[in-house]
Amino acid sequence: MEETVSLSTLTADDFDPLVESSFTLHDGSGVELPLTLASVRRANSNAARVNRAPFVLLFNSPPGRVLPQRIYAISHAKMGTLEIFIVPVGADADHVEYEAVFG
Repeated sequence: MEETVSLSTLTADDFDPLVESSFTLHDGSGVELPLTLASVRRANSNAARVNRAPFVLLFNSPPGRVLPQRIYAISHAKMGTLEIFIVPVGADADHVEYEAVFG
């Protein structure tokens, strides 16, 4: 899948209106996993020079299968397809949580 938006230009403001909207994770083998953007968090930065303020996205997926951390193609109706490195950060009976950090 081709990336339709440049990750280097995205900011937390781009994701704010998408909280609680649906994304689809594509694992490259034909498996698709529905995700919901649960939150957008601005991260503190002490870097003297940054191109953008760092932020963190938290996605939820249905309970069950926990995917390993790696880069996945994640698509959204408005944003297109993004190649995002996500990390599983929690799981319970209701959902699996994945985190993506943008510096």
